[in-house]
Amino acid sequence: MVPRCGIPTGSRSNLEFIAICASPLAAQTEVLPKRINYNRLMDSRTLLAIGLTILPWASAFAGIRAGLQDYHPAQLTLLRFLVASAVLGVYALAVRMPMPLRKDWGTIFLLSFLGITIYHTALNYGEVTVSSGPAALLIACGPVFTALMSWRFLGERLSAWGWAGISIAFSGVVLIAFGEGGGFRFEPGALLVLLSALVTSVYFVFQKPLLGRYNPLHYTAYSIWAGTVPLLVFSPGLVPAVFHASAAATWSVVYLGIFPGALAYLTWTYALSRAPASRVTSFLYISPVLATLIGFLWLGEVPSAISLTGGAIALVGVVVVNTLGRFRQAAG
Repeated sequence: MVPRCGIPTGSRSNLEFIAICASPLAAQTEVLPKRINYNRLMDSRTLLAIGLTILPWASAFAGIRAGLQDYHPAQLTLLRFLVASAVLGVYALAVRMPMPLRKDWGTIFLLSFLGITIYHTALNYGEVTVSSGPAALLIACGPVFTALMSWRFLGERLSAWGWAGISIAFSGVVLIAFGEGGGFRFEPGALLVLLSALVTSVYFVFQKPLLGRYNPLHYTAYSIWAGTVPLLVFSPGLVPAVFHASAAATWSVVYLGIFPGALAYLTWTYALSRAPASRVTSFLYISPVLATLIGFLWLGEVPSAISLTGGAIALVGVVVVNTLGRFRQAAG
């Protein structure tokens, strides 16, 4: 029996699952549509994929701040996704990855323009004035937007406890956003970060139908390539910037392209192909806590008492959503 990445194949271990999904055979095999059980607990593979995504994405906020020491926000975005595109390009050539269906080109490009081009450009400009921990917390508004869009367009439903959990977590986000800098003030760059949260929610929700037709690795590659093309408008001056940047800043951008870029998008797409978008994205509320810790260890950004309080509230919300909340699909 041909193993299919994203479809259960018995009692394989998580390491075997990763090996199968990364194999050339899996890359040449299309994922078949499958019905998602909205009430079942997530299996170990989905949870593993989420974990392998959240940690790199949490570190991306500190990595962006490190890269911005020597790179313009637009140049950082372009260089990051040139690296990610190259990583996936080498793999695609090695396994002879097929092109997407022509009928899906427009949808893939539009979603990628929002979820890759706009999201990362706005986030990098926003982080010029917003530090890594609060930026991650603002991005965590995304699960609220995703839950609302999933309810409207995908027929996913949250129980009262589920909405309560999202509300609790969101209140933590608001507390941290206004507590940046030791006082209750809202940085102008935070609006760009909130824009990032909105467009990435659109990206997550509306790619769900495509994940019924494509292997997660295929879709990840198509999306990152499509999202990188519009970023080429920022190419003037990139080469001199690379030569003048410090090694630390450049390696930070390379790290962003490989791990939070190519690999984390792959594991996240895999998780979205196996579970409701509203439930998967609720785990993004863990990212701000990790981002604040990484920002402290990597950049020496000391979190304020308000930041720590907001992070604790956000974690409580995640626990409520994933223990007391019940996800179900709308009838019909």
